Amino acid sequence: MIANDNFIFKRLADIRQDKDLNQYQLAHLLGVNQATYSKWETGKEIIPLTMLHKFCLLMECSMDYALGFQKERHSYFCSLTVLDKIEIGKRLAEFRENNQLTQLQLAKVLNTTQSTISAYENGKTMILTAFVYQIARKYGVSVDYLCAREEVKVPV
Repeated sequence: MIANDNFIFKRLADIRQDKDLNQYQLAHLLGVNQATYSKWETGKEIIPLTMLHKFCLLMECSMDYALGFQKERHSYFCSLTVLDKIEIGKRLAEFRENNQLTQLQLAKVLNTTQSTISAYENGKTMILTAFVYQIARKYGVSVDYLCAREEVKVPV
């Protein structure tokens, strides 16, 4: 599970510090209080996927980098202002089918129910950050891809 991977939370702090922001300043930009943000950065709570997206937009990095799946940081610009749970559901179903997994098999990997996977795939519910992380870690799929975050190339 994500909570055992403390380096991920350190990565959030490193990214914030690279932008010369303190926790209070970043929390304000994210629209949460400092105590809430602090819990995400210290690993006491898992940052919600929508907040991770917002964090990555503000910090101009990929979700893959923020979660520790990429070692090198590069500027990453995403035109998507809000995550679309319907598009994420389509990507999840596509990933699952490409890996020849049933909803039940994926549910067992994630220690959840088939109906939860169905709700994600049908866009009824936003997938949990922990589940996206587990899928990316186990199957090597990009978190940015699963979340339908397309990178926009910016001319230098």
